[in-house]
Amino acid sequence: MTRVVLATLLLLSASVQPVFAQKPHTSSPDALRWLQKIAAAPRQHNYVGTFVYSSGNNIETSRIVHLVDEDGEHEKSEVLDGPPREIIRNNDEMRCYLPDSKTVVTEKRWLRKVFPALLPQPLSNLDDNYVVRKGGQERVSGFLCQVIELEPRDDKRYGQKLWVDAHTGLLLKATVMDKGRVVEQFVFTDLKIGGKIDKELLKSRYAAKTADWRTTNLVSSTVGSGKLGWQVEDSPPGFRKIIEMKRNLSGTSRPVGQIALSDGLAAVSVFIEPLSGNSSPPVEGLYHSRGAISIYTRTVGDNVITTVGEVPPATVMQIGNSVTSQ
Repeated sequence: MTRVVLATLLLLSASVQPVFAQKPHTSSPDALRWLQKIAAAPRQHNYVGTFVYSSGNNIETSRIVHLVDEDGEHEKSEVLDGPPREIIRNNDEMRCYLPDSKTVVTEKRWLRKVFPALLPQPLSNLDDNYVVRKGGQERVSGFLCQVIELEPRDDKRYGQKLWVDAHTGLLLKATVMDKGRVVEQFVFTDLKIGGKIDKELLKSRYAAKTADWRTTNLVSSTVGSGKLGWQVEDSPPGFRKIIEMKRNLSGTSRPVGQIALSDGLAAVSVFIEPLSGNSSPPVEGLYHSRGAISIYTRTVGDNVITTVGEVPPATVMQIGNSVTSQ
């Protein structure tokens, strides 16, 4: 898979996760109810804010405007550091503007999670893979927050610690951790929840300049289970296949297959791309993207198998090495 295509899929596909893993106990029913509130809140409230993403030495600041009306959800998120990037979302339709490369990427949202909407909806099977606990209350950006911790039941996934606005259930801070080590973190530094939002704030600053820009349309279509002709034979406990898709990428003659797996929280995607006759074989091996994302590439016959997931490196390698043709 070319670096450009892979970067695009990572950008429009992509997460959270933290806590400690050793004493598997029973999840708190109250904590599980809080998770349902966290998952639902971004789809119910207007908000405008600035949040910071950090991982290692990488720090990135973004501005987000989110409106809910009778037509659904409308959102604009803009990265304020480094190369400019802007994403405009209307329900599940997304347009990503990359002015440095004069590129517009369009896609229907499937698995992508953007802070603060980091939890999938509906939530399922979480108690099988995580111990969910209710912690104390702490303040984040002036809001009183309830702390919720998700402790992985094994070493196949990361944990999470979440700070949730006690009134609305909106996620204000999220930390992904691996055995006490912070992998990545999101936190609002400025936030207003509720109130009217001027729709002008949701318009792209680049849309009027894109007449001569390149457009990449990540057209996706779901297919029946097993129809791609590939399977994951050895997925870690708790990870289940949730969808199979074909992606028709602008500029490529053959579609890229995708198998997505999830444990109810973390997601892993397997991309199967046929090698074209004039393309050089990819460099195989394990790569680290940013934060919780691990990438593993291998060649199977005339196909490049790229496995991308918000999981520990050993997990993404286990899944990638077990991908076989049917």
